[in-house]
Amino acid sequence: MPDVLNSLTLFDLFDICSLAVLIYFFAQFLKNDTAIRLLILLLTICMAAYLSMFTGLTNTSLFLKSIISYSAIILAVIFQNDIRRAFLSFGRRQTEQSVNTEYNETIEELIKAVNDMAEKNIGALIVIVRRMSIDHLLVVGTQIDAKLTSELLNSIFLPYSPIHDGAVIISGGKITQAGCLLPLSKNPDISKSFGTRHRAALGLSELVDSMVIVVSEETGKISIVSDSKIIYDVDQIETRRMLKKALDIKNPGKTATAGEA
Repeated sequence: MPDVLNSLTLFDLFDICSLAVLIYFFAQFLKNDTAIRLLILLLTICMAAYLSMFTGLTNTSLFLKSIISYSAIILAVIFQNDIRRAFLSFGRRQTEQSVNTEYNETIEELIKAVNDMAEKNIGALIVIVRRMSIDHLLVVGTQIDAKLTSELLNSIFLPYSPIHDGAVIISGGKITQAGCLLPLSKNPDISKSFGTRHRAALGLSELVDSMVIVVSEETGKISIVSDSKIIYDVDQIETRRMLKKALDIKNPGKTATAGEA
């Protein structure tokens, strides 16, 4: 033992003291949970390890290198809650993107179907359910529960279809019912030019927050009914804008309204 002590140089003592000081400060630092301070410490360790390697501080260099080699594990343990939240957040973003893609497809299928029927003067009455249930207001109706496609919508409203006279109900991006009868509006100020489809659309919008699309069999014009108001002869751009509001499940927003045209 005395021989070992005699063989130690001042440089070796400095190396051992440096190592002891580093261990002390590292132990004190681990008592804190501050993420920024921990990152600063790891950066400092990397720089110290680099310097000790070139200055010959063997013990200090080995200690610092061992800390760096286990830094990934240390960070994973300390930041486990943050890492878990990050993965959960990523999963939610993926889900939201998937939902947005699905609803965009629904909107485009709706627009295509409505435009096709308008060009062929095929009458249609399409209800888009939002936050309020409409089940208690529907009469008759055929349960469908099918993915919304322009082909299916067109086939439902063809004149020889047994359920073409009623309304189609869309909820959650699906066609849930068809051939439904809606309550007619009792508003005496409704224009006499509006037929049964427009009156039914207005009647429903007076009771719930649903948006209703009407295609006139006589004129081929498209109307959007919401909040007891009719926007008559809407174009494709306006239809898409209002449908995005109606189908936005995260931020339903108030449906745009306008006076009768």
